[in-house]
Amino acid sequence: MKFESLCVLGLGYIGLPTACTFATHGVKVLGVDVNPRVLEVLRQGDIHIQEPGLRALAQSALESRNLTLAEQPSPADAFLIAVPTPAVGESPPRADLRAVVAAAEMILPHLRRGNLVVLESTSPPRTTVDVVAPILERSGLRAGADFLLAYSPERVLPGQILRELVENARVIGGVNPASSEAGRDLYSVFVKGDIVLSDATTAEMVKLMENTFRDVNIGIANEFARLAEHLEVDVWKAIEIANLHPRVGILRPGPGVGGHCISLDPWFLAEAAPGETPLIRAARQVNASQPAYTAQFIASRMGGVRGRTVAALGLAYKADVDDLRESPAVGVVSALVQAGALVRTWEPLAPGAHVEGAETAAGLEEALRGAQAVVLLVDHRELRELDPARAAAVMTGRVAVDTRGVWPRADWEAAGYQLSVLGVGQTGG
Repeated sequence: MKFESLCVLGLGYIGLPTACTFATHGVKVLGVDVNPRVLEVLRQGDIHIQEPGLRALAQSALESRNLTLAEQPSPADAFLIAVPTPAVGESPPRADLRAVVAAAEMILPHLRRGNLVVLESTSPPRTTVDVVAPILERSGLRAGADFLLAYSPERVLPGQILRELVENARVIGGVNPASSEAGRDLYSVFVKGDIVLSDATTAEMVKLMENTFRDVNIGIANEFARLAEHLEVDVWKAIEIANLHPRVGILRPGPGVGGHCISLDPWFLAEAAPGETPLIRAARQVNASQPAYTAQFIASRMGGVRGRTVAALGLAYKADVDDLRESPAVGVVSALVQAGALVRTWEPLAPGAHVEGAETAAGLEEALRGAQAVVLLVDHRELRELDPARAAAVMTGRVAVDTRGVWPRADWEAAGYQLSVLGVGQTGG
């Protein structure tokens, strides 16, 4: 099948790059977002999210007139749903599919025989067949017979989205083979990686399995770090040695797990089958408790934090991105604030980022000035390379805490700091 027009619903971290990529490959794309501010920023030639190369790509797509913007969809050959699916509630969290439902209902008046609808939003298994299909079939058309319906999850890494959209393998799961094949025809416009066809529920599960696998493995790394502190050894050295084994690849511990995917996707599997997922739930609980554990680690190394000033460096969920969604660093700062610390934060990739109860510094030096302790929460390049002498020149204390295992210990100790590293016992090393 050939698709000349596409309507993309949701212009966030996935929808906008995808819409722009289709547009710059010759497809007429209508980008839809219900947030007027998003559309206004794009029309002014700017972008509302940070991703290398995206601003130039968006400008090119708009200037080509292949990408236009609107708050409501219009008829098209294909529709792509890329709206948020956050987790809501506790014990355990559940997928909030209201945006998916709303997007499907927005498509409904424009759905025509022969159209293709693709859900990209991360969703619990059976969302495509049990939630999206019934809404669209209110049109009187049947999924798989009168219109085509598929699920194709995004599988890209922030900071490398534009490259990975094109180069990564893509799985397309249709409600029937014809839907899978139509999805292949659509994405083959720009995808250079393998396109693997499956059914919709398998494709949904594949995406969740990938991130759950990482979450479980990060969970054991964080548990190893806790054990190392208890046993007075250095987890970083232990991991390095263990990973010399050809069949072992232990991940790096840290203050927790964040981002929209890895910290949420495991719960979507647990939601689908609560009685069959004890390991997934246990790993998720370890990682979810890691920010509070890290805050306690910091407090123990400082001899208490109440009334003391802490410079917290980094708020993003991972290094070298500006994305704060589900960030464990934010959780650590919040826990320190609740413990009575006076926390001053600096996030170099999102300078305006703020955590309730903490002070947002205007720059790195301001964050450090007068602090009794400095804590590395995110290993951005700028923060990894922080000169301890520079920090010492403006700080009043000499306590440093590295939660990422990247600061050169000898350099910090030579500058007069008592450096503590997450996962290292007080006599470890």
